Amino acid sequence: MAPLDGATDDWDVITKDSNGNVLQDGDSVVVIKDLDVKGAKTTIKRGTTYKKIRTTSNPEEIEVREGKSVWVLKTCFVKKS
Repeated sequence: MAPLDGATDDWDVITKDSNGNVLQDGDSVVVIKDLDVKGAKTTIKRGTTYKKIRTTSNPEEIEVREGKSVWVLKTCFVKKS
């Protein structure tokens, strides 16, 4: 049975950045705070831009690519650019 007009699927996840803007796959984001990376001796600096993000099933997390690795960032530390 098809959903009624205007109805959304219960499985739709809406991911929002720190300012409340909706994030979608392929968007670009900017980091708003210096972040320490767990398990590595590196820091993600404020102002770093990531392009072509991927949303996850958790609305509070996104995936970004850094070189050949994939990192998961909390959406409260990024804003849409």
